[in-house]
Amino acid sequence: MAQHAHTHAPGAHEPGNHAHVEHTGESLVAAARAALTESGEQWTSMRESVFAELARHDRPVSAYDIADNLSTARGKRVAPNSVYRILDLFVANNLAMRVESSNAYLANSHPGCEHDCIFLVCDECGEATHVDDENVSQTLRALAKSESFKVERPVLEIRGLCASCA
Repeated sequence: MAQHAHTHAPGAHEPGNHAHVEHTGESLVAAARAALTESGEQWTSMRESVFAELARHDRPVSAYDIADNLSTARGKRVAPNSVYRILDLFVANNLAMRVESSNAYLANSHPGCEHDCIFLVCDECGEATHVDDENVSQTLRALAKSESFKVERPVLEIRGLCASCA
């Protein structure tokens, strides 16, 4: 199964930096279930359905698209508001990442691992490449701290064209 591109910047695996285990398919769903239950939340059939639907997309997907696809698969309407609540829970527990500018979501291929969201978003095809870079993250957090700003969830999006569309 295709998963969003995920790269690490040079030095990302140096001592003191966190190495991620990348998951796909059933392994990804199992890792998400484990991460959510370890955080004290329940892994319901609806949450599993939402996560599995989210994880099968290789580009950011909206809550409305997830609700439509689940409605078709289940043969009964799934409300987008219910999907939004589940996606918010997934973001809060690092099972998913939200691409703010397009109000769309990507499954986190290393559920439960906490990190800053740095996305390269293609304006042509919609692909969002997630990049981990501890230097950028530390610089952004230090900048916020110097302004007496308490960081909750750093998200940096760089808009442009991917290699295929450029």
